[in-house]
Amino acid sequence: MCGRFVSARKRAELLAEFAVQRDAVPAERAADYADYNVAPTKRIYTVLDHKDERELRLVRWGLVPFWAKDVKGGSRLINARAETVAVKPAFRAAFAKRRCLIPADGYYEWQTEPDSKAKQPFYIHRADGGILAFAGLYELWKNPEVPDDHEDAWYWSATIITTDATDEIGKIHDRTPMVVAPGDWAEWLDPANAQKDHLLTAMHPAVSSGAGGLAVRRVSTEVNSVRNNGASLIEAVLSPGDNALTAQVTSWVPTESSARACSSAFTSAPNRAGSRASR
Repeated sequence: MCGRFVSARKRAELLAEFAVQRDAVPAERAADYADYNVAPTKRIYTVLDHKDERELRLVRWGLVPFWAKDVKGGSRLINARAETVAVKPAFRAAFAKRRCLIPADGYYEWQTEPDSKAKQPFYIHRADGGILAFAGLYELWKNPEVPDDHEDAWYWSATIITTDATDEIGKIHDRTPMVVAPGDWAEWLDPANAQKDHLLTAMHPAVSSGAGGLAVRRVSTEVNSVRNNGASLIEAVLSPGDNALTAQVTSWVPTESSARACSSAFTSAPNRAGSRASR
């Protein structure tokens, strides 16, 4: 799954990187704030097509389906499985018309240490330093207690799509975020695009990002607490008995086997739609 990530780029960089036409970030939230510990229910940057323009907007991380009775369940829907996203009731309407991109500098995953059973965090990012464009969905939930024109009438929320982690990345965690390459952004964001099969294949495991794939480094357990923040959270740390050389990042690049695994997951999705929960 993807349960924490880093959003440290300046808003102006995101506006340029994603060719945004409308900046929908409220003036009172427009000040740049680097968040090195983005957690569920926080407001996150999303890029989406709204009213025929590409816009940058802040939404809550944790999708609330439009038919939900309230917003309390949003924190449980921070991820959607790529294998079932087009058919699962909580996500299928959003997948059909409300797809988005979620910019990230990198993300965290935890691995259980074999000796101590403690969970060790790792920071995963593009080896070339580029931005990750997570494949996401967004939703609008109408608050029935206020009129449509009230400032609290609409609750915007989003989820990150994930898939099986293959090859080396799966040794840390069995799920990984999906990303969308720049050449597919326009079609992915287009709410009128109803080509489900094409949309599914527009997503790729995060390891496919950039020419150098992903890099990973062991980081401090300080990231475990959402109260902690700052650039120090992504600095490499040594494990017991390690030296400076083994603290360097390890790069992972996409392989033919990982591509086959991803393709197989989509083609077999109908058989698993009712048996695997969102993570």
